[in-house]
Amino acid sequence: MPTMIEFMPLNPSWVDIIGRLLLVIATGALIGVNREVGGHAAGFRTTILVGLAACLAMIQANLLLSTIGKTSQSFVSMDVLRFPLGVLTGVGFIGGGAILKRGDLVTGVTTAATLWIMTAIGLCIGGGQLVVGSIGAIAAFIVLSPFKWFDELIPHQHKARMEIELADVAEIAKIQAIFEPLGYTFLFIAKREGKADATVHVTYQVRWKHSGVGGAALELLTAVEERYKVLSFEMVTTTA
Repeated sequence: MPTMIEFMPLNPSWVDIIGRLLLVIATGALIGVNREVGGHAAGFRTTILVGLAACLAMIQANLLLSTIGKTSQSFVSMDVLRFPLGVLTGVGFIGGGAILKRGDLVTGVTTAATLWIMTAIGLCIGGGQLVVGSIGAIAAFIVLSPFKWFDELIPHQHKARMEIELADVAEIAKIQAIFEPLGYTFLFIAKREGKADATVHVTYQVRWKHSGVGGAALELLTAVEERYKVLSFEMVTTTA
């Protein structure tokens, strides 16, 4: 039965190195295509480059672990973990740059996590753990693709900011009573005088739970427009 050292040679040949680089390119492409199709910032080429960087760092660490003239016990004193730790730290900065926050809207969290897992995959493949890295890539692809359908079936908390024109100030308190039976919570934010006599423009934060990417925002907007004039509508739900 082959030993683990035969699958992960401490002195890799050029064939081993090229094989690792090609495999990490293939796994990066698998995950990168998914992100590219979704229109995310870190797409096809970015994902491959992150994996290649991690892979090259581990290949370098692997090459520095020469076994010539040394016993197996001598490797305990070698701190080769500085390579992957340094790569993971660098990717942390890239991931932080991928996450954007504008008010209550947060985007890029899944993109940052994708770069993180791709780095781990690259480290595994670069260190010669080809099976572990390949399994990790398949698992990541499953989470990003098929699992996304399950995620859309789970009811999420959605939020939107809406400005409505009301006939008078007395209408402000009635909004919640009208839409609460429909599952919407209207939280008063601010009001200002309208151009017409006695009208007021009131801004609300609306909260509700619904599955799916759109979160039934169109249904909410339609329900409000049946009774009032909507001046502005903006989703502020956290997204990937």
